[in-house]
Amino acid sequence: MKTSERRAQRSTRGLWTRLAGILIGALIAGSLIGSLTLPISQAAAKAHLVTKLGTTLNVSVSPPLVWPSSSSAAFAIPSAGVRISSHDTVRPIASLTKMMTAYVTLRHLPLVQGATGPCVTITADDVATFSQMSGSDQSSVRVVEGESLCESQLLAGLLIHSANNFSLLLASMVAGNSQKFVRLMNQTARTLGLSHTHYVEPSGYLSSSVSTASEQVTLAEVLMRSSLVRALVIQPSVALPVAGTVTSFTPLVGTHNVIGVKSGHTAEAGGCDAMAMTYLDGRTTRVVYSVILGIRGANDLALAGKAALDLATTALANERSWRISNRETIARVGWGPRVIPVTLRRSAVVHWWVPTGFKLVLHLRTITTALRKGQIVGWLGVRGSSTTRLALVAQGSVSPPSFWQRLR
Repeated sequence: MKTSERRAQRSTRGLWTRLAGILIGALIAGSLIGSLTLPISQAAAKAHLVTKLGTTLNVSVSPPLVWPSSSSAAFAIPSAGVRISSHDTVRPIASLTKMMTAYVTLRHLPLVQGATGPCVTITADDVATFSQMSGSDQSSVRVVEGESLCESQLLAGLLIHSANNFSLLLASMVAGNSQKFVRLMNQTARTLGLSHTHYVEPSGYLSSSVSTASEQVTLAEVLMRSSLVRALVIQPSVALPVAGTVTSFTPLVGTHNVIGVKSGHTAEAGGCDAMAMTYLDGRTTRVVYSVILGIRGANDLALAGKAALDLATTALANERSWRISNRETIARVGWGPRVIPVTLRRSAVVHWWVPTGFKLVLHLRTITTALRKGQIVGWLGVRGSSTTRLALVAQGSVSPPSFWQRLR
């Protein structure tokens, strides 16, 4: 045989060898890929979910949110992860400033209910400060020289009667003077992520103390984590040693489930209100917060309180919930004729806010072995008021796929 013919034969045999190798490799690869993933009827699962939503959920028409037309406003439903604002611009916040005064005080001088905390003795200068504030129509509480006032009383007068002179006494108690205390206030604002909030003194009398409605919602929520604060701001009045009983300026406290927290008013700021209102979520009591800044009218504080209540009420009317039972089939998995249902491992309640709706996303694990009953096979992602991942489990057992099933 000639040399050229032998070379042609070897070339032809090599080509067929390579083609056979590629074919066998493809078959093996297909088998391996088939063994890595159990075919799951995702399309059927999604269709099932759509049907279930359409028959299970009754989303009634909700009232529109009542936003004040010319003011800044925001609300938060912390348990549902909802935070919404409107015209959220930087504005003077008047006596809402005192929420930060109280927060900084309790951070540096922690106090529990029933305790008095450190006390101060009122001086002639303190009496002069009260007279000056009273003469300029600032909210203040009468004091006399030699009177002893403790931290608990000062916080009560600050939060309930919005006493400007008590804010100065607390500032001196915590930091030695107001200037150092204001630095603490601004440092704390930055720590809390309140990037548009700035304070120039601890009472809010000056219009240079500013913030946004959304950031004041955040501060109100943080402040109300204190059981002492909650016990104070829900009171319509408080009795003090010399001044006697002084009343709350916070609108609607004790009515419409309103439990505080703080209001404010100056000519520059208009009417401002940070409101906390309770509501029932099943058997659990939860809180919605709403803040109004810069409302104006014949009675700024009353208007701010009504606007805050209207906003909180319509916000709650837009919340929905849906209970997904662990007996409901979410998807089906299996090979050939052996298909088993997949359900939630535990029943769950999904919350969402009607204007934003919610979304269900099916995440399925890669299965490499036989399935056992109770084994986690994936997750149901729920993106509603918050993002939740719910475990999915197999409700039966499935043998591993055969060699021929893997090749399909």
